[in-house]
Amino acid sequence: MPSSSPLPPFSSSVKLKYVKLGYQYLVNHILTFLFIPLISTILIHLLHMNPSELRSLYHSLHLDLLQILCTSFFIIFIATLYFMSRPRPVYLVDYACYKPPHTCRVPFSTFMEHVRQLEFFDERSVRFQMRILERSGLGEETCLPPANHYIPPCPSMEASREEARTVIFSAIDQLFSATSIKPKDIDILVVNCSLFSPTPSLSAMIINNYKLRSNIRSFNLSGMGCSAGLISVDLARDLLQVHPNSNALVVSTEIITPNYYAGQERAMLLPNCLFRMGAAAVLLSNRRRDARRAKYRLLHVVRTHKGADDKAYRCVYEEQDSDGNVGISLSKDLMAIAGDALKSNITTIGPLVLPASEQLLFLFRLIGRKLINPKWKPYIPDFKQAFDHFCIHAGGRAVIDELQKNLQLSAEHVEASRMTLHRFGNTSSSSLWYELNYIESKGRMRRGNRVWMIGFGSGFKCNSAVWKCLRTIKTPVDGPWSDCIHRYPVSIPEVIKLF
Repeated sequence: MPSSSPLPPFSSSVKLKYVKLGYQYLVNHILTFLFIPLISTILIHLLHMNPSELRSLYHSLHLDLLQILCTSFFIIFIATLYFMSRPRPVYLVDYACYKPPHTCRVPFSTFMEHVRQLEFFDERSVRFQMRILERSGLGEETCLPPANHYIPPCPSMEASREEARTVIFSAIDQLFSATSIKPKDIDILVVNCSLFSPTPSLSAMIINNYKLRSNIRSFNLSGMGCSAGLISVDLARDLLQVHPNSNALVVSTEIITPNYYAGQERAMLLPNCLFRMGAAAVLLSNRRRDARRAKYRLLHVVRTHKGADDKAYRCVYEEQDSDGNVGISLSKDLMAIAGDALKSNITTIGPLVLPASEQLLFLFRLIGRKLINPKWKPYIPDFKQAFDHFCIHAGGRAVIDELQKNLQLSAEHVEASRMTLHRFGNTSSSSLWYELNYIESKGRMRRGNRVWMIGFGSGFKCNSAVWKCLRTIKTPVDGPWSDCIHRYPVSIPEVIKLF
């Protein structure tokens, strides 16, 4: 009798990815699988009962009018209490990003030519900045303010205020034009700019220019780094919870003019090479009637903070190989602190957004590490199941690379971040809005899509926000990407040899 052929290996006959998909579908819809058979059985049983049996069943419940009224009142009371205690919805009506003029463009050749002509940079500093630029991921169209085009740069107070007026007023003008909102309708104003904090403040400059109301609630945040854009959104959300029927204007920017470093310390030279002009104005509202025209609804904001000393922030140093080539590295202390901040943020936001299947896998691995083998690697949840789009702060190539690796994202998921860094450079706290506009300009934003914004900044801070798209976004006819979106995405080499 011929022997039966052995069963094929399970791993080759059934792809493991389909097993995982089946597990995810089963766990995420477990309540549906449990309740549908139960409800179906009850309905079938009731349909087979005759009218007399139904009347007998009703009378057996012994329900009188008073019990029905009391039960109805209790249900209505609980429902009213629930809806009154719910947080007010916060809608993102629209936003606008500043687009620098071509006259402010700084190609690599122009940047290096200026650096070589400045007396306060020695040859080693010039070479260091060139290596930074070669590996930065920036393109040839990034822009610096007019004061930085002078030789030497002119970081005066008046030039700084002129840059602030240019980038902020341009973004706000575009926002008011797109939303048809009047300045008098703004109830809350939140402005964040990390390094330039003049007196009178930037918020006062906006109030005076647009003749905003005298009783407006205005806030000016400084010294909070590149993640301050989401801190401003969080502050505006908290204010909208206690002030009903209000509009909030959030302005995020970084003024480059006064922050040009004229020295030779390596860590301080990095911002000269990466930071560029940019600003964003965002209109938030808690008015329910704005839900019809709003683009997004704010679901969650999570803020985490990890302390870092001065050693960690001196994050750039040179390494020279046997051939005399200079390489650029990031401080291990800073990367460790950034990793801790990201883990804390993920741990907090995970239960809020992840499906049950991922939460169970995370829990099982955590229990296994505690009880079985502490050397097991922690389970990294698949955030692609919770989000359709990712906006990672375009602070530099290394930041995007690390997050792509740690969150196991594809090249398309980080495309918006890489292309924003290439086209506009590091625009600090406003970079997330340029990335969101990139996704919209590509026609990828659909109703129901979820967006995860992740911002990093000094402190060390890792802040994130989750938005839900309320309607399919049409491709914008104007905006920062309007004249170049057809050219993107572009291939960005690891190193661009300048000279």
